[in-house]
Amino acid sequence: MTYLIHGATGAQGAPVAAALTAAGLDVTAAVRTPSTYEGPGAAVAVDFTDTASLTSAYRDVGGVFVHLPIGSPAQQLAAATAVADAAEASRPARVVVSTSGYTLEDPESALAVLVRRLDEAGISTAVVQPRLYLENLLLPFVAGPAKERGVLSYPIREDYAVSWSSHLDVADVVVGLLRDSSITGIVGVGALPGLLGKDLAASFEARLGQPVSFESRDPDDFGTDLARLIGPGAAPVVDSYKWRATQPDEVIDEATSAQQRLGISPRSVTDWLGQMGV
Repeated sequence: MTYLIHGATGAQGAPVAAALTAAGLDVTAAVRTPSTYEGPGAAVAVDFTDTASLTSAYRDVGGVFVHLPIGSPAQQLAAATAVADAAEASRPARVVVSTSGYTLEDPESALAVLVRRLDEAGISTAVVQPRLYLENLLLPFVAGPAKERGVLSYPIREDYAVSWSSHLDVADVVVGLLRDSSITGIVGVGALPGLLGKDLAASFEARLGQPVSFESRDPDDFGTDLARLIGPGAAPVVDSYKWRATQPDEVIDEATSAQQRLGISPRSVTDWLGQMGV
């Protein structure tokens, strides 16, 4: 029995494919061009705009890991609809959906539509809900000043607590959920209690062996640097940090956390930095 992994060449899917393989499980990567796939396991061609390709890929698999591709709300809704249609037709044994840092609060969002349709179809479904990714701290204009000037600058308030997690932590939880179909619904991933900017700085300080302080950065200034790396895609990211400025915190619910539901805790920031070679 194989597990089908969407985005197996990307930041979320690649760690999941690696973790499943390390656990001795078979993996099939769901990618656009199988001939270029160099990761573990086999590969199959899929397209979020082609329900038939998804239906064929989902048939007879032990589980599917899916996160919606980056795009406009309309594009994401189209992808969610295609995934739901394919799952209804092929009936995979299990589906694990990552919210990619978002929530299901908006019932009309593509994510909410996807999860609702999977539930209504009676397909065993779990929703992995991380918050901010630690990998964001590896951006050159974030990690660089921390190393060079001892200043960790990021566009959140000094008093803004976040349940930070890494893609590796998410992969651990996804593997657990693919292997245990008895756990359904939302599973939050991230640090408890939430971490402040000063906590992140302390981890960098411990890892680098030099003083590091936290500095709250203006989202627009952050976006200027981000746009140099990713272009127009920086705009919605900036908007997300402006939204965060209106929120009290970004901490997962302990009752539905991976710590409580699976007994899986995220890595410490210091340990994660070591794994990343910082």
